[in-house]
Amino acid sequence: MTAPTHILPQHAEAMTTLVIDDHPLFCDALSMTLRAIAPIKTLETAETLTAALSRLAEGWQPDVVFLDLNLPDVNGLDGLMRLLTAAPGVPVIVVSAMAEPRIVASTLRAGARGFIPKHSKRDIFRAAITAIREGRTYVPDDIYLPEADDNTSTFQEAALSRLSTLTAQQARILGLICEGLLNKQIAFELSIAEPTVKAHVTAIMRKLGVQSRTQAVLIAQEARFTTILGGDQPAA
Repeated sequence: MTAPTHILPQHAEAMTTLVIDDHPLFCDALSMTLRAIAPIKTLETAETLTAALSRLAEGWQPDVVFLDLNLPDVNGLDGLMRLLTAAPGVPVIVVSAMAEPRIVASTLRAGARGFIPKHSKRDIFRAAITAIREGRTYVPDDIYLPEADDNTSTFQEAALSRLSTLTAQQARILGLICEGLLNKQIAFELSIAEPTVKAHVTAIMRKLGVQSRTQAVLIAQEARFTTILGGDQPAA
């Protein structure tokens, strides 16, 4: 069943906002920009997805979320999917330096309500908020969205959907598995017991519907920017 679409407060009515970005200077600049262009009742920030999810778990629900894709505790688009799962119906606008058209298209397919390049001027942010208030999806006019390849889109969306079911700890462990670390090494890296790692790995494979670590890695790769771009991951 599709979650109900969250409706932003209209026009002059103040809204609550969450900004998720690990760069303090940009986070401060974006916060000031939003306060300058829209009536803001409450604006909170988080440097990691984990911190944002913890805040949402307390029962607080913002009217809109501005999300950076390149956070220290997420890999590719799985962070966006986990956020959408934690706050169903809340519009998420991705704000990222990675504005390659295929990445933009993939964020929209994954469920983002808008995409704004980090270098954008205030008018772009104002237009995005207006579009979301009117129930529209927003992408700046100068970003060309390529037509989706049905097969590629289906595979990526399936991978993202599965990854979105992982907990934050499971997502971190899967990331380390993708780096080639063994259970003992992961236990050392995360300061947890090796049997705990084994239990998490079993849960990860069950959620992803796979029988081996290699298959789990392949699922993760379907959601990475390298898969979307067919090459090296772009810089933040």
